[in-house]
Formats: sequence, C-alpha cells, structure tokens
Amino acid sequence: MIEFVKQSIPEIILLKPKHHGDARGYFIETFNHNHFEKVIGYKINFCQDNESKSVKGVLRGLHFQYTPWAQSKLVRVIDGAVLDIAVDIRKGSPTYGQHVSVELNDINKHQLFIPRGFAHGFVVLSNTATFAYKVDNYYSPENEGGIFYNDSDLKIDWKILKSEIIISEKDKNLTKFRDL
Repeated sequence: MIEFVKQSIPEIILLKPKHHGDARGYFIETFNHNHFEKVIGYKINFCQDNESKSVKGVLRGLHFQYTPWAQSKLVRVIDGAVLDIAVDIRKGSPTYGQHVSVELNDINKHQLFIPRGFAHGFVVLSNTATFAYKVDNYYSPENEGGIFYNDSDLKIDWKILKSEIIISEKDKNLTKFRDL
C-alpha cells in the first residue's frame, strides 16, 4: 500500500510506499495504477520510463515541455539522495511561481508526482544517485523549455553550496522565470 500526501501545492503529491523488509532484503510496491488515478482524480497513461545516474552536485533542471508535449512525472531515487524541486509555471494559478522541495532517497523510497504545468529539477546530495521517472507524454526536444536553477525570483534553497553545483552547458543558458 502507498500513502499519498498532498504538498503545499496540492496537485503535487508525495508517495510514501509501505516498506516490507527483513534479513533477506525488502519489497515495496512502487506504483498501483488504480490507486494512483483515484488520488489524482483523472486518467493518466505513463508511456515512457527514464533513468539517469549522476555524481554529487549535479543539478538537472529546471526543465519542462511546452503544450502539447507537456509531461506529468512520477519520480523516485533508486540509489543515493537528491533534492527534488517542482515549480508551478501555470499562468493564472494561485501558486504560480511557488515551488515544492522534497528529499528523495534510497532509504525513504518516497516518490513525487509532478503534474503537467510544472518545471522540474533535482540536485544530487549523495556521492552518486540513480534517478528514475515515468512520464505521460513522449520527450520532444524541440518543445523543451527551462528556467535557470538559480533564478532570484524563485528563491529556491538547493541545500548545497553553489560552488559544488555542476550543470550542463544547456542548463547554463536557460531563461529567467519572468521571461517565460
């Protein structure tokens, strides 16, 4: 069974799977389609699974895709620890420009559901991290957008020293939030 916890932006949901463990190891149910749809209140069809491995300090994001290629994501950490961030970019939303910040790691096994209309990113807090996610729309490189991770309007505390952050060349050139 999975516990579903709405976050400060209620469309973002933290999933806390029940952990069954003993001397042999552990078992968790990471996804149940029927329970999931009841909680979010609409049909969802995850069509692609992705996985990345990164070293400490790697920051990926804040990424999103423009409509009609926008994606909902269900993210989790298989190994290691990350700080996961979702920023509301839905114009007209009462939480526009606000964000949710959650630590996901291989001990708590928590997952985060991020619906369409949010920019997403994470930074690796452990020596390495393996990050996995399901999406409900296919990746479209020509429809990808992003916000610079350190945008002063967003006031995100990444819980890591700026000098330790490693970002891609592409992410160094992302736009400011106010320019979306």
